[in-house]
Amino acid sequence: MYIGFNAILAQRIYAGSDMFLMPSRFEPCGLGQLISLRYGTIPIVRFTGGLADTVNDYNPATGSGNGFGFSEYSGMALLHAIKKALQLYREQPEQWQYLVKNAMELDFSWARSGVEYLQLYQEAITRHLHMQRIA
Repeated sequence: MYIGFNAILAQRIYAGSDMFLMPSRFEPCGLGQLISLRYGTIPIVRFTGGLADTVNDYNPATGSGNGFGFSEYSGMALLHAIKKALQLYREQPEQWQYLVKNAMELDFSWARSGVEYLQLYQEAITRHLHMQRIA
């Protein structure tokens, strides 16, 4: 038994897992699901806070989404989401690999976010200058 935090061990657990369960009642941000996506470990989350912002329910018909989730805070809702994930994993391995590949290609880095913030600030400055010219 190991009690404590070990970054290398944590990385190995993420990398060696197929799915990541995070059925939080409350989650203001959530790094666990972002780490799991990077490692191709598909998150199963309760849609709340940052989890709802970063995980989208996978739709095999369209190929959209990057994980599985549920809204109601109950064991049955969690079980249903787990069953959906396991069904795809067992019955449609090609779709599962597509989902894993897409998850690993997502970019939640500060480099991407920084560019988006810069664009937002530039737009705000442009609008402000435009409003000053009108006034």
